[in-house]
Amino acid sequence: MKKDVEELKIMAKVIRKDIIEMLTESRSGHPGGSLSAVEILTSLYFNKMNIDPSKHRDLDRDRFVLSKGHAAPVLYSVLARRGYFDVEILKTLRKLGSILQGHPNMNEVPGIDMSTGSLGQGISAAVGMALAGKIDTKAYRVYSLLGDGELEEGEVWEAAMSAAHYKLDNLTAFIDYNGLQIDGACNEVMTVDPIADKFRAFNWNVLEIDGHSFEQILNAIEEAEKFKGRPTVIVCKTIKGKGVSFMENVASWHGTAPNNEQCSIAVREIGGEF
Repeated sequence: MKKDVEELKIMAKVIRKDIIEMLTESRSGHPGGSLSAVEILTSLYFNKMNIDPSKHRDLDRDRFVLSKGHAAPVLYSVLARRGYFDVEILKTLRKLGSILQGHPNMNEVPGIDMSTGSLGQGISAAVGMALAGKIDTKAYRVYSLLGDGELEEGEVWEAAMSAAHYKLDNLTAFIDYNGLQIDGACNEVMTVDPIADKFRAFNWNVLEIDGHSFEQILNAIEEAEKFKGRPTVIVCKTIKGKGVSFMENVASWHGTAPNNEQCSIAVREIGGEF
């Protein structure tokens, strides 16, 4: 199932189209931070992670925790396209009775390793999973994605301190560093920079990359796998709303769903038909 870079680029377009269409259908949700994380999740699920959709509770599988749980649309699309559930279910996002609600629910959705929503709790759970893997001498790896605005949560740094203390080199965290959160620029709401230096101070192995470059993402994951004795954080410089011109770098698209006309424009820009 491992896709090469050109195949990953094609899949990224499919996933972006899914995100736009499911949010248009639901009339609510979070497009900006979902679109900025597409390449990261596509790399993990279609190239790197040791997973099998037919055995989604396999104890030896790699784990992924979406710590910024409001970006659920990108995770739902990736899981559907990877074969965890029917793609048609994406159309039911946030609807009454749907398994696909505004934040991931591990008790309802195949492939979700941890329910998330309250910022800071996802990375904390990922640390626990990684520590359990060490204690049980399991070979699985744990990956987690955080938003840069999420770094304003104190719990994130408690998790970071614990991960370094227990030398969790089976843990890789990604920071979706798009510079914006729901109320505006992160550095105006509550300064998070310098992100890389802060994680270095917490004794993490730190890599800084372009979060939309498949080559850089895949190389960074490989570097993280080889690094021993400390957890790795990959600080990914990204663009909020990536792939849709009128959404890019606009904070108001953090949690605003497109209407039908905006959906048509966005899908054409991404490559496809509404």
